[in-house]
Amino acid sequence: MPKKILIIDDHFIVRSGMSLLLENEIDNVQIFGANDFQEALTECAKGKFDLIILDINLPGGKKCYMIDDLRELQNDVKILMFSAHEEEIYAFRYIQAGANGYLNKLSDSKTIVKAVKTVLEGGKYISTDIMNKFIEFSQKKRESNNPLEDLTHREFEIAELLVKGYGNLEIANELDIKMTTVSTHKLNIFKKIHITNIIELSEMFKKFSI
Repeated sequence: MPKKILIIDDHFIVRSGMSLLLENEIDNVQIFGANDFQEALTECAKGKFDLIILDINLPGGKKCYMIDDLRELQNDVKILMFSAHEEEIYAFRYIQAGANGYLNKLSDSKTIVKAVKTVLEGGKYISTDIMNKFIEFSQKKRESNNPLEDLTHREFEIAELLVKGYGNLEIANELDIKMTTVSTHKLNIFKKIHITNIIELSEMFKKFSI
């Protein structure tokens, strides 16, 4: 039976390049594509996949929550995040959310193939460099805890948008939630990590990006 891989990315060139690479480097594989999250859900409802390669920023997507939505349709599917977002901030957060690996889009072809094979075979993948940084960081954790780790996925999502300069209304529209919900989460964020303004939040992100 061929291994079936679904690549979910809204950039045609990315999907085409990944498809070509994996077809050339992995034996007995079939590649499928989806350019937005709704199309991905439709594909998952139609047939079973061995691996899903998933971008973070997708039309119709909900970041970490996409993993749960996909697993509702295929509870044992392996998911490899494939993103240009900083591994230092996002890799472990997405693995904690249920992903089987995190791969940076700037990786070379050899690394991409290694990551895909590792996850297909049941392992977890993050880059060696990031793994070493996390090991080093965990050894120092008792002395300097990262308060951002105490945030829920939704709180982290909102904190990230606040740092990018989004206002409450823009965040509500971006995440499809009420402004009052944004305000409540914002208060909880500030309280949890003991800050009083966005400038301090930005400094927190800079300090704890490992």
